[in-house]
Amino acid sequence: MSPKGKKRRPRGVVDTSVLVGGISGFRKPFVRGKNPSADLLHRRAEKSNFVWLVTEDILDEYKEILERLGVRSNLIGSVINLIRERAEQIDVHASFEISPDPADDPFCLCSEEGNAERSNQLNYVPNRGINLT
Repeated sequence: MSPKGKKRRPRGVVDTSVLVGGISGFRKPFVRGKNPSADLLHRRAEKSNFVWLVTEDILDEYKEILERLGVRSNLIGSVINLIRERAEQIDVHASFEISPDPADDPFCLCSEEGNAERSNQLNYVPNRGINLT
């Protein structure tokens, strides 16, 4: 297949709230339609057609929030290790305010630097046509 005909996997950043909501929906048995965040993560995992973009700042936020919510440390470690294993690490070289909420800057900068098509955030209005989901 020619490079032009080859379909590129969507690239995106997953906000902490989506990760937390998704994790809570991964209890067995999984019931599709009960938890939109879990549905999103299941779809991405099942199809293996999504490039999850992360930075160290994003992984640190995931850990911090999961700890604050009382998630067991061994489960946090498993989640973070799995994400590290499957995600693409982005080195963000810029440092400026890009989001109306400065706490979202690491996610928005990762989206920009990683050439994301999707940003699973609620309040970031991208300037590159990134679809919000």
